[in-house]
Amino acid sequence: MTTSAERPTRPLASKPAGYVELARYSSLGRLWAMLGSAVREGRSVSLVRGDGADTCRRRIAGAALQNAAIFLDTARILKELEDAFVPHPALVAILAGDPQPLRTEVNAHYELRVDFVLALTARRDLIVRPEFRFAPIVRGLSDLPDDVPLEPRRLGRDELHLLVQRACGLA
Repeated sequence: MTTSAERPTRPLASKPAGYVELARYSSLGRLWAMLGSAVREGRSVSLVRGDGADTCRRRIAGAALQNAAIFLDTARILKELEDAFVPHPALVAILAGDPQPLRTEVNAHYELRVDFVLALTARRDLIVRPEFRFAPIVRGLSDLPDDVPLEPRRLGRDELHLLVQRACGLA
């Protein structure tokens, strides 16, 4: 294991803003298992800026999910299209109430990058701050306008937990 994936022992004092609770009454062993499994899956495990090596918080990056348009925030896209509309068949369809052409386009040309910060608090809560984003599989293949906000929707705790476990190779 790399230095950043070694076994940290100092939990965070409290849950910082922007984090979601994955599990209560968790343990250092569970955090260590997830970090070790992430390394074995080939994920990048690194320290969060400002943290010491003993702090129980790590950024895990490098996982991607294909065919993830189900996680697309269509409400945000609709809001953006109200302000400025760029003609594209998938965007015209979503304005007409049919999100399927846009989801098909996203599934064909984009992947969901599943990066996140995983931490353990002093209250033994396993917490996560998702840093998910859609990114083109190959730049230039999609003809969607660049200013369309392809953002993931707000995910529930169970969905987040499953994506984190899959990224760590545990599900």
